[in-house]
Amino acid sequence: AGEVHAIVGENGAGKSTLMKILSGAYRPSEGDILIDGEPVGFHHPVDGQRAGVAIIYQEFNLLPERTVAENIFLGREPRRGLLIDRHAMDERSATLLSELAPDDPISPGERVGNLPVARQQTVEIAKALSLDSRIMVMDEPTAALAANEVQRLFAQIRRLKERGLAVFYISHRLEEVFEIADRITVLKDGRRVKTVR
Repeated sequence: AGEVHAIVGENGAGKSTLMKILSGAYRPSEGDILIDGEPVGFHHPVDGQRAGVAIIYQEFNLLPERTVAENIFLGREPRRGLLIDRHAMDERSATLLSELAPDDPISPGERVGNLPVARQQTVEIAKALSLDSRIMVMDEPTAALAANEVQRLFAQIRRLKERGLAVFYISHRLEEVFEIADRITVLKDGRRVKTVR
């Protein structure tokens, strides 16, 4: 908790596979997953989500025609009776977004398709936070970002650390890893080579 753990290795090293196991998308062939020292077994990504694991993939899982708030709470909309409580949804979204990007808040009513990539990524992170995630996996999060956007992302990651989240940061860009990570694990051919501070 409160740490950025980078996972590095060349293509085919097993980085994405390991993260898919952690999220519940794949079943492990061996080994254990421990969360808070307790063994867990996930049969489906929903199990991983319930345990507080969120993955932010390179290709975002957002609906461009929907608003920011609708994307953050898709399928989990707050309700007042039978109706969606849009005010509560917008309010909660605004809180999450301002925590992540206080200097550059995103309007909950903005259509996601109108947002640049970096701001769509912020919406994905806010969606993960709305699920009370404790472990956030970022798979090559800077692949489509400009240099100034990378620094904004790093500021958001530091805020996640301050909140006590564990962040797994998968990247090929070693200069970024040395800037943002507290610990690094190197993988090769599906095996751990070393973990270092």
